[in-house]
Amino acid sequence: MHGIKRNSEEMINKNLGYFPVVLIIGARQTGKTTLAQMCRPDWKYFDLQNNRDFDFISRDFQFFFSQFYDSVILDEAQELPQLFKELRGVIDKDRSRKNRFILTGSSSPSLLREAADSLAGRIAIVQVSTLKVNEREEKPLPEFYSLFHDEISKDRFLSLKKHVYNYKSDTLKSFFSGGYPEPVLADDPVFHRLWMENYFQSYIERDIRKLFPRLDSLKYRRFIDILSQLSGTIINKASLSRALDISEPSVKDYLDIADSTFIWRKIPSYEKSRSKSIVKMPKGVFRDSGLAHYLAGVKDREDLLRYRQVGFSFEAFITEEILKGMNTLDLGRWEYYYYRTRNGAEIDLILEGGFGTLPIEIKFGSTTKLKQLTSLNRFLEENNLPLGLVINNADEIQPLNEKILQIPAHYI
Repeated sequence: MHGIKRNSEEMINKNLGYFPVVLIIGARQTGKTTLAQMCRPDWKYFDLQNNRDFDFISRDFQFFFSQFYDSVILDEAQELPQLFKELRGVIDKDRSRKNRFILTGSSSPSLLREAADSLAGRIAIVQVSTLKVNEREEKPLPEFYSLFHDEISKDRFLSLKKHVYNYKSDTLKSFFSGGYPEPVLADDPVFHRLWMENYFQSYIERDIRKLFPRLDSLKYRRFIDILSQLSGTIINKASLSRALDISEPSVKDYLDIADSTFIWRKIPSYEKSRSKSIVKMPKGVFRDSGLAHYLAGVKDREDLLRYRQVGFSFEAFITEEILKGMNTLDLGRWEYYYYRTRNGAEIDLILEGGFGTLPIEIKFGSTTKLKQLTSLNRFLEENNLPLGLVINNADEIQPLNEKILQIPAHYI
């Protein structure tokens, strides 16, 4: 990462002030190790994928922790599940002491379970995704996210007009190439393609084979290939079942695996609406648009603009951009959803928390016509909400009607 400041750094530092352990989780190659070392550059570092470090720690936990009882980074903690139980004893000997350990972990559904079971009340968990646009540009987190610390209002979102962002062309560049740090920093199309192929091959051949040895890896690979073209859409499990010649329960299992290994993000249905015709089918987004485009065969920017799924792909990209930003905020409990009814009414993303309920429509174009906002208008009226957003590729923030505000993508 070469010193690029991450949006999560402040949250990690804050949590270390309250907890003895912080666990940084996320997909492989998203910069977790570099981020941990940037937060605590003077701490002792151990890599549990390094045989010498693994053997040194696992051979005699008591001796290791007698020598290294704080100021320690333990990388790839999923490689040593027993570590969590051992840490509990170390921490409980001096329970009031904070700021002692940073752990990182990736691609392991059991990792969070081990952390929750063994270190409940002793650990904070911070999720790190691929680079957000402002991180690529080495800019602060956009002012958009500061608005969620208070109750939602149209005037407060209109105040974003005072802030100038020059991300527009780079937003589309990020949309195409995604945010894995190594290929982003190389900025080389040939390397980008080779890196993506090797990354995906490693994900299937190393992570999936290791975590799920009985899984048919060929069918799972085909499943991810198909899923890359369904980002931002509602998933028809019956269609996927027929295409892959597997059962619908297996499709559900595959979706769970993709979600728990940070390739895919499941988005639950919003079921608090008064409508009785809510669609509850699974919907989700590919976590990284660059990997999704690579797997879908989108080779360059021109290819992207001609891509038949570009609207859905952009919806997925913006959804993930927003959630990346929200995850760096100290907001207490908040949730995200999508909304769709059987008669076709749909809201792409709904955020809900102490700030209220905010429905968001996402459009790839630079203009959005009022007739495209029927569902959003109705949702605002039925739920008595003060504001809805349309995020698109326009040049400026402007009201589209009394309750709907257009915000250009480069503001988020």
